[in-house]
Amino acid sequence: MDQIHLMNVFVAVGEDESFASAARRLDLSPAAVTRAISGLEEQLGVKLLLRTTRNVRLTEAGRRYLDDSRNILASIAEANEMAAGVNSAPKGNLSVTASVLFGKSYVMPCIINFLKQYPEVEVSAYFLDRVVNLVDEGIDVAVRIGHLPDSSLKALRVGQVRRVLCASPEYLAKNGVPQHPSDLLRHTIIAASGISPRVEWKFGAVDDPTMVRMKPRLTVTSNDAAIEAATSGLGICRLLSYQIASELTEGRLKIVLADYEEAQWPVHLLHRESKFGSSKVRNFIDLLAENLRAHPHLN
Repeated sequence: MDQIHLMNVFVAVGEDESFASAARRLDLSPAAVTRAISGLEEQLGVKLLLRTTRNVRLTEAGRRYLDDSRNILASIAEANEMAAGVNSAPKGNLSVTASVLFGKSYVMPCIINFLKQYPEVEVSAYFLDRVVNLVDEGIDVAVRIGHLPDSSLKALRVGQVRRVLCASPEYLAKNGVPQHPSDLLRHTIIAASGISPRVEWKFGAVDDPTMVRMKPRLTVTSNDAAIEAATSGLGICRLLSYQIASELTEGRLKIVLADYEEAQWPVHLLHRESKFGSSKVRNFIDLLAENLRAHPHLN
């Protein structure tokens, strides 16, 4: 049987976890779907699916083959589009994710420009303060802040940010400016993190850090709320530099203990594209990378 046909059938069955659903999706008879899967397993000499009267599940080999088949079929489709000239005009849905404040301040302006430039593209933007799995959740492009784990995803570095401590001028005038991380134990602390009775902040070099464990006066899960509390003069907060860029420029917050900061955190764009790549993803990455690299708060 044709290898591409077998892969298409297997991907449909694997994604739907159903022979009947795959048959309807591909407009094939259930018997044709069963023959295709059996032929593929015989050809490969490995069991890809576990079938019972009630359900269909992928084996470990099946999960790996499903990912590989998706990538191969996507590359074939993209190569065909390029040869036919379809890629000259970006179209279709583009999904993008970033953290809430970064997405609002830095990604959203690029999305708006991109949509104005390419009228046949729709964008789904997911601004969430959690790590989104690009493969599992079908995301095209993600912005990641921090050091990346080993991954098969493509990464493009576009800038860097700092993790800083800040407080309002009014708070510092009243309570004094800390000169050493240990001085924080005598200050009011605002923690932007998961709800916990204590937080531990690390300062300085990776190989010789200074650790300070504190009990925050206020703990919030929203960076916006932490910024509001800090600018109102409640205490000292730890945030990423881009999150308080406007507050620093306007003088509503000041950085403290700058000499004890950790190394800068890299900012990357992640994507799943093959060497061909769809034009909507390529063009959006080019636009976003150009804008982020030129932004003074990220470089």
